[in-house]
Amino acid sequence: MDKRIDQGFISGCRVIMMRETRAYVDSPIAYIYTTVFLVLSCTAFMNSFFLEGVVDMTAYFDALPFLLIPFAPAITMRAWAEEHAQNTFELLMTLPLNSLQIVVGKYVAAALFYLLVLSGSLPIVIMLAWLGEPDLGLILSGYVGAVFLGLLFLSFGLFLSGLTHNQIVAFVLTTLTGALFVLSGYDKVVEVVDGLAPSWQVGSWLYQSLSVLPHYQAFISGVIGIGPLLYFILMSAFFLWMNEVTLRRSKY
Repeated sequence: MDKRIDQGFISGCRVIMMRETRAYVDSPIAYIYTTVFLVLSCTAFMNSFFLEGVVDMTAYFDALPFLLIPFAPAITMRAWAEEHAQNTFELLMTLPLNSLQIVVGKYVAAALFYLLVLSGSLPIVIMLAWLGEPDLGLILSGYVGAVFLGLLFLSFGLFLSGLTHNQIVAFVLTTLTGALFVLSGYDKVVEVVDGLAPSWQVGSWLYQSLSVLPHYQAFISGVIGIGPLLYFILMSAFFLWMNEVTLRRSKY
């Protein structure tokens, strides 16, 4: 019985995943912002590579959080907002699927698209291996961090898209949230925020409990620790759960 239930759950997720994947492939705008993302990310790497002459990908991974601030919302803004705009939300809710299957299916499709875009940087690894002897372990750790970072951005992007019927609003909300997660990890920002209310130390609290940078930078430095892994997994799961809760309530 449990095996049949698991197979049914996976099959339902696969149906939504395939539907969303086709939507990404058929969207001209997806190719535009993918091209822009790859050009900007590779340019950031090449500038650092030619200036410093260091055979590693630190510059690429350092730039990634800032690039994801506008790129992740571009992936997720249509996830739920477009369903409402095209009046397909009610039809989607009538499918013999539970809300968790729909959320997971949309999330997996977005994650696969992100991984495909991220794989566009693999020629950099090939070039570095051809030019010298890069630390492949460090590069691998950076990619692991890049994957988890992107998955977190996609999770809160889906959640915020589910709160509005307008794609532009979803884009703006997700961009602001991404900026909060990233900028709260910078020392100067922490100092400024702490200075606004010294007794509360809000900046330090945001840095320690919310910001992605301390956890992401651990991966860039070559450390795949339990703490950073749990941070990304639990935060992503929280936003997916919130997305499922709001979707379930919208059925009634």
